[in-house]
Amino acid sequence: MNDFPSILQVGDVDLFDELAFDQAGLIPAIVQDVTTHKVLMLGYMNRQAIGKTLETGNVTFFSRSKQRLWMKGEESGNVLVFKEMRADCDADALLIKADPQGPTCHTGSDTCWDEVNEDGAAFLNQLERVISDRIEEGDPESYTVRLIQAGPMKVAQKVGEEGVETALEGAAGSEEKLAEESADLLYHLLVLLKSRGLSLGDVTAVLAERHGE
Repeated sequence: MNDFPSILQVGDVDLFDELAFDQAGLIPAIVQDVTTHKVLMLGYMNRQAIGKTLETGNVTFFSRSKQRLWMKGEESGNVLVFKEMRADCDADALLIKADPQGPTCHTGSDTCWDEVNEDGAAFLNQLERVISDRIEEGDPESYTVRLIQAGPMKVAQKVGEEGVETALEGAAGSEEKLAEESADLLYHLLVLLKSRGLSLGDVTAVLAERHGE
């Protein structure tokens, strides 16, 4: 199965025939947080569970104990919003990337391994999505919306102001104020990138390319 595509295309049901389901018609599915990359849980899927996941956008499994499909969070509301599905090299296991809407484990823990699901650096990706959501909602009371509507020149001006304030705190201020001003700078920089049609990914791609030089 070396020619099996690593990414399952939505709606391409022919790819189901390439998956190595076990005798019970199941395949293990590892769920990973799309933002923090933490492993959240392990479940099992059959063809119907995969189809339901792609159809609804919420990760759905096959419960071996209840012998039925079950959507993660169907009772608690802590659903896993589906983002991506990949098969491993032997097509006998799936990697599901999802956005958890609350704790994943039934015990209330973030993950089924009792780990805290957070990553400070990865929060920038989440903040970028929040900025995009605010802009799409278009609430005139939103500071982000007002910044975007003012245009890139105004946003760039704010980045400059926050950059100066950050530098001043770095030179002679307190660590607490330096962290606060740095947060303001990063937020306004993300808004500036958005106003120019760029993303955090474009910046990290440049850094990765430079790292390889």
